[in-house]
Amino acid sequence: MRAIKHIHGDKAPHWVGDGFYVKTLVNHLEDDPNFNYSHTDPFLLLDYGKPTTFAPNPNYEAQPHGVGQHPHKGFETVTIAYSGEISHRDSTGGNGIIFEGDVQWMTAGRGILHEEFHSQGFGQRGGVFSMVQMWLNLPSAHKLTEPKYQSIRRTDIPIVELLDDSEAAQTTIGKVAIIAGEWQDITGAADTFTPINLWDIELHAAGSTTLQVSNSHNVLLLVQEGELLVNDTPIAAGQLIQFVAPIKSTINSQAINSQAIDSQTEQSASFITDATDTIQLTYPATSDTEKTVAPVRLLILSGEPIGEPIASYGPFVMNTQAELKQTFRDYQTGNFGK
Repeated sequence: MRAIKHIHGDKAPHWVGDGFYVKTLVNHLEDDPNFNYSHTDPFLLLDYGKPTTFAPNPNYEAQPHGVGQHPHKGFETVTIAYSGEISHRDSTGGNGIIFEGDVQWMTAGRGILHEEFHSQGFGQRGGVFSMVQMWLNLPSAHKLTEPKYQSIRRTDIPIVELLDDSEAAQTTIGKVAIIAGEWQDITGAADTFTPINLWDIELHAAGSTTLQVSNSHNVLLLVQEGELLVNDTPIAAGQLIQFVAPIKSTINSQAINSQAIDSQTEQSASFITDATDTIQLTYPATSDTEKTVAPVRLLILSGEPIGEPIASYGPFVMNTQAELKQTFRDYQTGNFGK
């Protein structure tokens, strides 16, 4: 079982533009020795937008809520809509609206300008708005890739039922949407540049289920809504679990003498080379007799560390300071993205 290292969630929320009220739970610019980019690689940033009610916007056409045009380079942005609608437009001609359950996956690559607003329809009627956005790093070989946009509809995302481990009847207690990566033999909807898993999970009935995660990945778990037990630890909405570092990140520095290996070392080596770890999700009933509970939403982020240095400032993430300075020069002289 992949052990929990720390539970984060004490950050104060803030506004991004006037449309996104978020709590930044992962930030590659922070230098906390216990929680920095080396612990979240390849995930650079994670903003959790808790459910927030917006009144109808009387200026929804001329002044929609959101963020106006701004640049990005060297990474990807991934936005999941949980409630409400998000309108997107970028300098490559990519545009569209994502609805509840949809995903907007934008590869900034060598440089892109984009804007994000509440859709006109949502702005006109108002309602509950909730989303998650993450920044996903690109390796040096793909930093200057062609910008592109993936609009992923909920109907295009593979959905798998989650079964209760504790019952012989294998009752369905939830489902997982495989946005990216692999779930057993099923491939997620998004194209990625490095091995990552992005699983949107909903539990709707009491019970326990076990997830298999790669032991070569950094793993994070965000509770988007509700409360549950993760590895028997209580977790609530807005909290982010940081799991211990991947086992395989340390085995290269540990020489094992195959000529003189005792049984205990042999068992340890077998454990180290297992392909996966487990994470247990438990949604307890609220009483001894109640089996139906309010749904819980959570997001699993796991990724193989890229392991490269980063040089970043604001909306640009490169590998060296020289590349970062050149990016700023290009942006200031009209050569950005060329």
